[in-house]
Amino acid sequence: MWYKCAPEVLAFAPFEASGALAFQRHKLVAIVASRKKQIVLSFVMLAGSIAVTTVLYLNRPPTLIAEPVHNAISVDVAEVVKQTLRIPVQAQGTVSPLQETSILAEVNGRIIEVSPAFNVGGFVSRDDILLRLDPRDYETNLLRAKAALKSAESTLAQEKGRTKVAEREWQKLPKGSQRSQDAKDLYLRKPQMALAQSQMFAAQADIDTAQDNLERTFVRAPYDALIRSKHSELGQFVAAGSPLADIFSVEYAEIRLPIPQNKLAYLELPDMSGAEEGSPIDIYTDVSGEIKHWTAQLHRTEGVFDERSRVLYVVARVEDPYGLNDSDREPLRIGTFVNANIEGKELTGIVPLPRYVMRAGNSLWVVDESGYLRNRKVSLLRTGGDLVYVKGGLDEGDLVSLTSLDNSFDSSEVRIESSTPSNLLDKSGRRKVKNNAQLIDVTAAVEQPASDSEGG
Repeated sequence: MWYKCAPEVLAFAPFEASGALAFQRHKLVAIVASRKKQIVLSFVMLAGSIAVTTVLYLNRPPTLIAEPVHNAISVDVAEVVKQTLRIPVQAQGTVSPLQETSILAEVNGRIIEVSPAFNVGGFVSRDDILLRLDPRDYETNLLRAKAALKSAESTLAQEKGRTKVAEREWQKLPKGSQRSQDAKDLYLRKPQMALAQSQMFAAQADIDTAQDNLERTFVRAPYDALIRSKHSELGQFVAAGSPLADIFSVEYAEIRLPIPQNKLAYLELPDMSGAEEGSPIDIYTDVSGEIKHWTAQLHRTEGVFDERSRVLYVVARVEDPYGLNDSDREPLRIGTFVNANIEGKELTGIVPLPRYVMRAGNSLWVVDESGYLRNRKVSLLRTGGDLVYVKGGLDEGDLVSLTSLDNSFDSSEVRIESSTPSNLLDKSGRRKVKNNAQLIDVTAAVEQPASDSEGG
């Protein structure tokens, strides 16, 4: 350092060097002073921080440990009321006629007359004349048959007279001349008598045939029917066996309804003899934007399962489908595709609930006696639609939550906002407007679950 140099060195240094050393000395003095100032400022700030911390610590508020607050969850519940229900089985099918006939000509002839109703879509009653063939040839044949009968009757009468004469002559002959029985029969003209009787019977049969053929020139409806199609017209010549028209019965209509094997236990099927009919059926379909209903009866089953689909076809029968006896009734036309609700057997101890209350694994929320939410597993009749039918797992008076909650609310305390008997709930979980539940609201196709754990 410059202040440590010997005096003699400084005495001999040039004038310029002494000025530079003075500048450096001044610079070093400034650096030392700045560092001292920073150190002092740091100590002041540290002391101030400690003082502020001490004041805040001494003036802190007292610590209070608060208990957690558990708010009860508001839910709506359904009070379980077990019911005896008939759950319809739903199926679909096409309306078909009970009887369908192709009318054929039985004799040859030209069509000389047709009924005003002999048109496609025309209604005809039993024994109405559809058309008439030219009868002149058959009237002539009938006259000839009657004349032949008269001739046969005359021949028979003559033979009867000859037989009586021969019998008197036979009795006058000596006993020794009476030989074999065959000779006696020939003498008494019995073969001739038998021939005359046969000719008379043949003539009578010819009259019957001619009369029948004459009657067959009138083509009549075998039952109350609707004409589906016609193949003949006025003036046309037809031969025996020619098709004239196709008709089907309008007295009854039938609908084949496929029922899976696992649904049959829910139905009251007619017995195999068909003496007793089964369950009533509600038939409905959309007609011009409006749902129309008809009443049918489960008439019979076809008796065998379809090998491919494993269904049993049951047959519903509808009386007077076209409403001919009731003008106010909507006609159920042949070929209409319809839905059918077949009334099921009575099932006891069933609880219907809205489908949305069910959770995974056939579980639902139940409020226990202490007011806490519990998970309850139930067994169901597996159905479609917006309702489920609980057959096991619930007791009379249990409270089922109608409010949808997730698993995090298990064992939570609840507050009941409203309670509705389960038999007064609709499919949305609201109270019904009317207190009478109707079967028509239930349109689910019931399926037998494989186990009690299966759900809807």
